[in-house]
Amino acid sequence: MASSPPINPLRARLDAGQAGLGVLVSMPSVQVVQILARAGFDWLFVDMEHGPIDIESAHAMIAATQGTPAAPLVRVPWNEPWLVKPALDAGAMGIIFPMIRSAAEARAAVSAVRYPPRGERGFGPFYAAKRFGVELSDYADVADREVLCLALIEHRDAIEDIEAIAAVDGLDACLIAPFDLSMSYGHRDGADHDDVQRAIARAESVLLPSGLAVGGLALDPATAQTMIERGYRLIITGFDVLFLERAAAQALQGIDRDAGVAG
Repeated sequence: MASSPPINPLRARLDAGQAGLGVLVSMPSVQVVQILARAGFDWLFVDMEHGPIDIESAHAMIAATQGTPAAPLVRVPWNEPWLVKPALDAGAMGIIFPMIRSAAEARAAVSAVRYPPRGERGFGPFYAAKRFGVELSDYADVADREVLCLALIEHRDAIEDIEAIAAVDGLDACLIAPFDLSMSYGHRDGADHDDVQRAIARAESVLLPSGLAVGGLALDPATAQTMIERGYRLIITGFDVLFLERAAAQALQGIDRDAGVAG
């Protein structure tokens, strides 16, 4: 008899030391999620921080991953329990916390995703239990085991406290975010600056051997492969908007719409 698929397939991959390939979804679209969840990605990064996604849309998008190998993770707008709770109760299999600057903030993030006595999450997962495929009475134990807690390392303050952040009990992963990290160092044109590169190197030197899953952005397959070989386990391969833009531009390449028009 075939074994049942894992409840959180991304956690299963990480526990096995395997990498997970993901894509950021900022469009409030069930249809986009249905396509991407079947495209071969291991996880979807549902962006409630920068995307125009409300909780009703997030719930529908999470539900649209049912029956696929893609785990739905949600980036909440801020590290506040009242923002985390409805995303988890909608069935998110992980929460991505933006702008974690200190170990204290990382501990608060962990507390928001765990039930008492480990944390402070309130109980009401009526839809989450359905998405997880478990009885409501079993959900709390399952969720405390399966839900992922991820911190975005995207500010220079986090680099200064990176050793303490990495040591926070219950934190599962840290994602190094180059765009906001660069902004925190005063650069608006990307991460190709010595101080930003030193900051990323410092974060890697602590996080990669820490036992936490380390994540980052790779906008082409070669970069993704290099990151995996260096020990990264959570790779964001791109954005839904970027994929659409690229496909639209490719569809227009080489077409002379004025061919045959009389001069």
